[in-house]
Amino acid sequence: MEQLLVQCASAIETNNATQAQQFLWVLNNTTPQEGDSNQRLAASFIRALTTRILAKTGCCKALEQEDTQTANGYNNLNHTNSLAIQTHKFSVIELANFVDLTPWHRFGYTAANSTILEATRGFPVIHIVDLSLTHCMQIPTLIDAIANRDEVPPSIKLTVAVRNRNVHLPIPPLLELSYDELGSKLVNFAKSRNVRMEFKAVSSTYADGFASLIEHLRRQVQDLVYNKTHEALVINCHMMLHYIPEETLYTNMNTNNGSSSLRSMFLEALRSLEPTIVVLVDEDADLTSSDLVTRLRSAFNYLWIPFDTVDMFLPRGSKERHWYESDICWKIENVIAYEGVQRVERVEGKGKWEQRMRNAHFQGVCFSEDSVMEVKGMIDEHAVGWGLKKEDEFLSLTWKGHNVIFASAWLPS
Repeated sequence: MEQLLVQCASAIETNNATQAQQFLWVLNNTTPQEGDSNQRLAASFIRALTTRILAKTGCCKALEQEDTQTANGYNNLNHTNSLAIQTHKFSVIELANFVDLTPWHRFGYTAANSTILEATRGFPVIHIVDLSLTHCMQIPTLIDAIANRDEVPPSIKLTVAVRNRNVHLPIPPLLELSYDELGSKLVNFAKSRNVRMEFKAVSSTYADGFASLIEHLRRQVQDLVYNKTHEALVINCHMMLHYIPEETLYTNMNTNNGSSSLRSMFLEALRSLEPTIVVLVDEDADLTSSDLVTRLRSAFNYLWIPFDTVDMFLPRGSKERHWYESDICWKIENVIAYEGVQRVERVEGKGKWEQRMRNAHFQGVCFSEDSVMEVKGMIDEHAVGWGLKKEDEFLSLTWKGHNVIFASAWLPS
């Protein structure tokens, strides 16, 4: 399947419309969308390649201009396979249950919370900046742990970046309620645990490296220095930083940014805030290549994992399984079908992030034995196949021996 998909992608990129159509026809007729995990994975890539053509981006626009008959053939594929990806809008309870299904997110939550608790001990105020793909689902557990740690819990300030839903691409998982409503629920939960909490939603986006958020935090830090206030600043980055544009985007757009990128600039700006701790959790893959074939191979050899794991815990036909796989299909489509600013799924591996963090003058912090044991205990609650790997300052979640997610903690050096 991988080889057929690669040949199809190569045909698309070389404007060989006839060959591309032939590969798509063969793939469509040999890959049931409700088959085993490998077949469902392949079906998602077929959909993404077809969308790439029908979206008329890059070479596909040329294909349509050169061969109207072939373009019509591609449109016929659109009728035989529904390309619309219906991503679900979760309630808070649904999303909390959803992220508990596998360690995919819980791994990062557990590693981060344990490190944050250790780094913030003794501070009267803890300011948490939560840059999270999962809409603060990590925070209730952290509030609970802080409440249980101290006889008189510190105050918590929680700041989140909120995208304009009418302007920016909605990235799954989607939440049905507003951040004002979410903040109210979190403040009420903290109050129930005798923790005083303030919630602040700052309009800011990954597209410009969270510039508005950085400026907001800079003013906050200046006020603390002026008032001589003692406060821990925690930057919690959970699978969100890879949406900040990186170097290959600038290269393709022929701009003169040199070797710098918004990712590096963002990290340098964080460093200037002198944070108490920065926690970085993300997927351990490289989906940044400007070459479609290379990117397809990388995505295929990484995103088989969520399709494989879902067979272990969700029955076919269940709504939860549909939600889960729809979100993965969205990622595959974004990686394969789009280019330029439309392609926001630009995941980098832990080696690249380590280099970025060190270049921004951060130093890695080893996870304590207690943290490692807590993470291991969480993983043991899930299906056989999940594992934990400790590599220098990094913890890695594995599936059948393959690296999936990495967690790391950083201090200003």
